[in-house]
Amino acid sequence: MKIAILNGSPKTGNTAAMANAFAEGAKEAGHEVEILHVGKMKIGGCLACEYCHGKGAGTCVQKDDMEKVMPAYKEADMIVYTSPIYYFGMTAQISAAIQRVYAIGKPAKAKKAALLLSAASPNPFSGAIATYKDMVAFTGMENAGIITASGDENGSAAKMAEIKAFAKAL
Repeated sequence: MKIAILNGSPKTGNTAAMANAFAEGAKEAGHEVEILHVGKMKIGGCLACEYCHGKGAGTCVQKDDMEKVMPAYKEADMIVYTSPIYYFGMTAQISAAIQRVYAIGKPAKAKKAALLLSAASPNPFSGAIATYKDMVAFTGMENAGIITASGDENGSAAKMAEIKAFAKAL
C-alpha cells in the first residue's frame, strides 16, 4: 500500500515525531511511505474561482507548493493527516492542503485515512476530529483511526509505540 502522510506542522516537533513513528511502523509492515511537510510549504487556500472545474480541467489556477502535494492525493492508497492543534483546529497550512483537493474532487485512489493530532492543552481535539470525519465521509475513504496526544503524552515513548503499532497493523 502506498501511504502519504501530510504533516501540517510548520515546525519540527510532536507531530513530526508522530509522522515518523507512523512511517516507521508502516514501512516495517511493507508499505511505501512518503511524508510531505505541508506545514513548511507555501500553499494558499482555495480561492473558489472554479478554474479547476473549467479551463483548468482539474488543475488549480494557483501555482504554489500544492503542486508537490497533488500527486500524493492522486496516487496514495491511504492518506494520513498529522497536525498540532492551534486554537481548536488543525493548522492553516494543512487546512489549505485539504481544501485544495477540491480541484480534483476527491483523492483518486485513497481508500483509507487516519488522523494524528497533538496539543499542549488537554482535549482540544473535537473541532479537528469533526472536520476530519466530515471530510472522510465526503470522500468515501474509510477512517482507519484517530490518535491524539496531549500534554506529557506528546513525544512519549508509549505514544510513539502506540502510533507505530497502529501503522504496522494496517
